[in-house]
Amino acid sequence: MSVIDNAVYVDGKRAAAPDSVDSAVEALQGCRADHGGEAPAFCWIGMLRPGVDEIHQVAAEFGLHALAIEDTVNAHQRPKLERYGSTEFVVLRPARYVDSDEVVEIGEVHLFLGPDFVITVRHAAEPQLGEVRDRLESDPDLLSHGPMAVLYAVLDRVVDDYFPVLDGLQDDIDEIEVQVFRGDPNVSRRIYQLTRQVIAFQRAVEPLQEIFVELRARFAKSGDAPDLELRRAMRDVIDHATRVRERVEGFRDLLGNILTVNSTLVAQRQNEEMTRLTEAGFAQNEQMKRVSSWAAILFAPTLIAGIYGMNFDEMPELHWALGYPMAIGLMLLLGLGLYLAFKHNDWL
Repeated sequence: MSVIDNAVYVDGKRAAAPDSVDSAVEALQGCRADHGGEAPAFCWIGMLRPGVDEIHQVAAEFGLHALAIEDTVNAHQRPKLERYGSTEFVVLRPARYVDSDEVVEIGEVHLFLGPDFVITVRHAAEPQLGEVRDRLESDPDLLSHGPMAVLYAVLDRVVDDYFPVLDGLQDDIDEIEVQVFRGDPNVSRRIYQLTRQVIAFQRAVEPLQEIFVELRARFAKSGDAPDLELRRAMRDVIDHATRVRERVEGFRDLLGNILTVNSTLVAQRQNEEMTRLTEAGFAQNEQMKRVSSWAAILFAPTLIAGIYGMNFDEMPELHWALGYPMAIGLMLLLGLGLYLAFKHNDWL
């Protein structure tokens, strides 16, 4: 069996430890009889990753609703509080921050609360509900409130475990801000991954508000004086959960702003690079203008010299006495003309 602990409590104190789920009800009835049937008594069965057959066995023993059992078998439920007759079915999503991988691991805890029984089903190793049980057993006055005291203690543990997650996410966001302004090219991927972590965490935290609204309404209808301290303790958990929810919402908004700033900085760096490339291209174009201009100036005398360097007997002005000075003068004139034309167009 996946039963981690099985105990019967009478007036806030452990009175028996049944060795099986089947014997839990009998042990509860026996403890009530031993105390005259007047002292508050209930049994608390804690289970870790139970199989389908084990869940159905517990359901048959305590008369749990089929829909609640279906949710427990399938798991992966959102946090909620549902009532089936005299039985409450509560789903919580505890979380822990894994610093080595920089991820948030979301677990799942189901609670069945009846008038005289509590069944806790964990689908993950965390949180350690054994520590919650030890805390309650060390405070019989609180545990004497019965199943609602167990619900309070589990809620308190789950919400308290959210704060280290918030601290881990805050550290990641601080590191991302440094990466953004340092121009790290991999920061966009990390922003996206952290945003997914925050969204998953928010889905675990946000529905708690609905649970607390329902609990407030039920506590308001209760006029029993012994429940006063339990209501005060529950209000403290609600306050902590509200703080967690507000910080998670702030993280999501902050990551959206960081992503916007990163996109702006990336676009700015791209614009600066394009400006630099444009300026480099302009400078290169100016150099090409100068090279082309001088090449054209040198081409003119080369053309004339090439024509008159051909070895043909019959050529105009070949035997003319002024032919040589005219060729030299034509070279200089063409070169000067091209120089002035290029200079006028700012190519030189």
